[in-house]
Amino acid sequence: MKSVIPSQLSFLLLLSLSLMTFSSVAQVTPPDSTDTMQVEEDYSMYDNVEFSAEGAKRFCSPKIEGLSPAKLISFGYDYQFGYDISADTLNTIQSPSTFNLNPQDAQILRSHGMRIGFNIPVISQTNLVWQLGANYWEQRYDFKDPSNLQNPLLKTLSEHGLRTLGLSTTLFKPLNDKSFILFQGSADYSGNYSIKSMMPLAYMKYSAALIYGKRPTELKQWGVGLARTYRVGEINYIPVVLFNWTDQANKWGTEILFPARAHVRRTINSRNMLFAGYELEGQSYRLWNTSSTDGFDMQDDELEIRRGEIRLRLIYEFAVKDFVWMSVQAGYRINYRFDVDRLIGGEENYRAFGLIEDTPPYVMLNRLTNPLYINISINLVSP
Repeated sequence: MKSVIPSQLSFLLLLSLSLMTFSSVAQVTPPDSTDTMQVEEDYSMYDNVEFSAEGAKRFCSPKIEGLSPAKLISFGYDYQFGYDISADTLNTIQSPSTFNLNPQDAQILRSHGMRIGFNIPVISQTNLVWQLGANYWEQRYDFKDPSNLQNPLLKTLSEHGLRTLGLSTTLFKPLNDKSFILFQGSADYSGNYSIKSMMPLAYMKYSAALIYGKRPTELKQWGVGLARTYRVGEINYIPVVLFNWTDQANKWGTEILFPARAHVRRTINSRNMLFAGYELEGQSYRLWNTSSTDGFDMQDDELEIRRGEIRLRLIYEFAVKDFVWMSVQAGYRINYRFDVDRLIGGEENYRAFGLIEDTPPYVMLNRLTNPLYINISINLVSP
């Protein structure tokens, strides 16, 4: 078992204090995942800062009319119904270790976990808006007949699951009354670690996005930019397109940050909203809680799960009381990638969607069937 080094203890203490601070501040005043998360922003989280003092320079607002309310604090639970997994052997691993296991098929009865997020505005001025966020996501795997699992990947998923602890920051800089620049950065600590066996901070994954946009009217906002992201499991550099729009009657609209997510919004009234669309979700998870007895030899092999999925979904968000809202979503999870990669000399393999030649192959190619899923959260939203 690996021990927590002093620097990690300091990090955990700092993060715990930060989370308590976020909670206490939000009581009187994440984006979601992502959400952790990478390349995703909810532009309604800020106050309307469209105009400066009379006679001074005018600046555009970070939001448009009709957008869904921003989630300052979120407590949720994610549940995927049963599906099958076929785990490959480590037959392409570049290591002197010997692996004689056969590919194994297994049935996952359910995968599930908590999702907690905190997002607060730190600076909200006419010429600058700055937000900080933190989140914790987990995914636990309940197998049928876990005692019969022989494949090392299936064994570690059953015993430890996967989790992400993340910090994020967002800067909205209006240039004038029509144009703006948006930056978002995040650091995610993802793997199969536990409190008793934490990973080194060197395994953090960093994502960022920079967007130049326009807000021509109070009903439309668009932008283009570039993102470094792990949303489909492995690192990629991709263009992004922002398009938020509301019709004149404030009944229909869009909330899009392509390719990360895209939704059509139907506003029943100011306290009830329906959404239909999709989101890309994923991360790269370090295989840390393993041993040579499981079939993984971490002294020789630096392995990571490249997990990416597409979630087709319907969402209903409604006010429970005042600024307390509930979000209920249901949909179909489509597996995009759940393969295991080996770092060469500690460096990630950059494949650019398979366009880079001479890139080492994945060491495990795994297959998952696609289940239905539900996600329920209770949220404190901005006024």
